[in-house]
Amino acid sequence: MGARLTDSALYGHLWGTDELRSLFDEAPRIGSWLRILGALADAQAELGIVPRAAADAIAAEAKVEALDLAFVAAETRRTGHSTLGLIHGLQRVLPEEASEWVYFGATVQDLTDTWTALTMKAVGSIAYRDVRALEASALDLARRYRDTPMAGRTHGQTGSAITFGLKAAGWADELRRHIDRLREGESRWAVAQLAGATGNLAFYGDAGPELRRRFCAKLGLGDPAISWTTSRDRLAEFTHVLAMVSATMGRIGSEVLELQRAEIAELREPATEEGVGSITMPHKRNPEVSEHLVTLSRLVRASAGVILEGMIQEHERDGRGWKAEWVAFPEACLLTGTALALARPLLEGLEVDEVAMRRNLEASDGLGSERLLAALAPVMGKHRAQARLQEVLARARSSGESLQEAIHGADDLRDALGEGTFSELLGGIDTGSAGAMVDAVLARAEEARAAEGDDQS
Repeated sequence: MGARLTDSALYGHLWGTDELRSLFDEAPRIGSWLRILGALADAQAELGIVPRAAADAIAAEAKVEALDLAFVAAETRRTGHSTLGLIHGLQRVLPEEASEWVYFGATVQDLTDTWTALTMKAVGSIAYRDVRALEASALDLARRYRDTPMAGRTHGQTGSAITFGLKAAGWADELRRHIDRLREGESRWAVAQLAGATGNLAFYGDAGPELRRRFCAKLGLGDPAISWTTSRDRLAEFTHVLAMVSATMGRIGSEVLELQRAEIAELREPATEEGVGSITMPHKRNPEVSEHLVTLSRLVRASAGVILEGMIQEHERDGRGWKAEWVAFPEACLLTGTALALARPLLEGLEVDEVAMRRNLEASDGLGSERLLAALAPVMGKHRAQARLQEVLARARSSGESLQEAIHGADDLRDALGEGTFSELLGGIDTGSAGAMVDAVLARAEEARAAEGDDQS
């Protein structure tokens, strides 16, 4: 066990969750395949394609617990076919009158694509639930810290003042768009596959479309109306939504990591007494979760890229892209689910140091420069004022003067505004319309969440 980190006894918790493994581990995956074959046989029996007794026997006896998985694996290797080992294994456990009717007219891709659709539906539901919970935490932060000033930073440098509430509201608003994507996309990607050999359902004659409709309904999936064996946009869309969700987790994680730096110290991950930051430097409190969110996001984006490449396929079946999905799709799901599971307690317990935020903001020599430019622009012209301020600030940097000292020494700037206005502009903290934007995000999210009610699936 553990050739892949995803399955490691030591590290598996960092690369998957038990909830998601219950979908992707081999036994539950095969169990889902057997459910699909049972639904197919049931729909076929309704249309007289297979005997009712055979369909009932398949539903009753085709259970993963009854299969000899070692035999199935050996037969898969012996035949070189993806599911012939499974068929042979089923024939050993089914009564004779049912053994020739199992997997009747279906292909590997009918089975695996339908499983993928069921799994996208399940993973999408988990992601929807967790993203919605994260949105609630971000909204709470936005509400609590609506008016908490902090330094805004651009290109890694301190800029004009924002509020931490504005930053958290930005997270919440981005998460809301993911909620919309997950909800709106399900009807496109949660559709079954029943195509037959080349997509024309010829094996079933005229009954093909009706059989597919009943098959889809029994599984709670949509009817695609047309075979989609080489049309892989559904899976590409889904995994790219996961990649975007994981990228948001990475963005939040990166922000917490940067703002937890000792020289900034404005945010801190929640910590436990048992947690160890460094085994050689005991004073350190490493942002392990925040850092890992960025790692997970990189891997999910890589998996999504593999699946996007698979959209370019030839003719009516092309295993080159389709089978690459068998590796990339579970990885994308497991890693995104892990990112969401880690991010939830991170945001719920995030430690916010308002004193450090204000201290760092007030230590910024550029505090008020944006307002000063805005005030000078109508008097001097925006571009002329910009150039003049740049001259003054450059001289201040070379002489070691503060911004206020340099501006006070520039008679033309001081005279353009008047001493009172001048002092007011450089003396306070102005967070602009941050509070109004936080309020708008809160109101919009609360309306959307009320419409959704308690349904978190």
